[in-house]
Amino acid sequence: MAFGWIEEQAAARRAAGLVRTLRPRPADSPLLDLASNDYLGLARHPLVTAAAADAARTWGGGATGSRLVTGTTELHTELERELADFCGFESALVLSSGYAANLAAVTALAPHGSLLVSDAGNHASLIDGCRLARGSVQVVGHADPAGVRKALGIHEGLAVAVSDTVFSVDGDAAPLAELALACREYGAGLILDDAHGLGVLGAGGRGAPHAAGLAGDPDVVVTVTLSKSLGSQGGAVLGPAAVIDHLVNAARTFIFDTGLAPAAAGAALAALRLLRREPERAARARAVATELHTRLTAEGLSAVRPDAAVVSVRAPSPERALKWAADCREAGLAVGCFRPPSVPDGVSRLRLTARADLTEEQIGRAVDVISSNR
Repeated sequence: MAFGWIEEQAAARRAAGLVRTLRPRPADSPLLDLASNDYLGLARHPLVTAAAADAARTWGGGATGSRLVTGTTELHTELERELADFCGFESALVLSSGYAANLAAVTALAPHGSLLVSDAGNHASLIDGCRLARGSVQVVGHADPAGVRKALGIHEGLAVAVSDTVFSVDGDAAPLAELALACREYGAGLILDDAHGLGVLGAGGRGAPHAAGLAGDPDVVVTVTLSKSLGSQGGAVLGPAAVIDHLVNAARTFIFDTGLAPAAAGAALAALRLLRREPERAARARAVATELHTRLTAEGLSAVRPDAAVVSVRAPSPERALKWAADCREAGLAVGCFRPPSVPDGVSRLRLTARADLTEEQIGRAVDVISSNR
């Protein structure tokens, strides 16, 4: 049977307690949400949802084509201009998702004969970009500038290092200044995925590269998602104008993909403008993360100190993590549950989102539920 092997894999997943299931949520969920990536609490902000509706009424439900054909609207170009300006880069290119943005940047900037040096803790989208690129790939240790330097030192030719700025599993930050220094010693480029930094780190939420003094540098390219701090959907690549022009002509996930829906572009633009007016949201998200970590560790739990808005709480096993998350849900709290193979170190954990709009009462309730259901 052509697909008989699928049942064998399904049985193996069931035996290991690693089955994933879809759980549709209602529009008005009674759960306290610490599972989403809505770091700034903007996904349901009235100005953001109104902008999405206005864009759909003005431009239609979809972009109607690829960006190079009919899929580029005035909203897309306006969003690109303001996003580049906010983050401190010369130019930007909006794509249909953060995943597509990472595939575009990595594959288009690593031609045949080049070397990609990839952090072992990188997001799946960066890993897939490395797999699809025509260059060779060297995986180095997690947050290891010395490993990057060693890999670059034994390669002759074009090279680029690839890293998350904030890693999605534990919420720890990459040593960006050290990575940039290692790359510059060998004339290599640096691609940074700032999905979990935009809106949380840097002055007013301008991102981790901005905080590290790398924004606008000619050898640095940054990808972001519009689906986390900006409460919408889509992704973007930020960098020198020449790099962005190259992506327009060479990145397959841009050239052959339908443009981002106007509603998503409108929502992201409204959220970006709101963040400009209310920069304190970024600091609040970080403060909530710190408070969650402090209170959880005071309860005796093993939680990783957050560098941004992700708080990771270790679990003893995949099965225990799954039951822990389910018990929290029964108690009215939604938390993320990360298990192998999604975690590179094989350690299961609960993953909590520190949102800027969480109240002190909600923080306390979350800590109580998590600690009492351990």
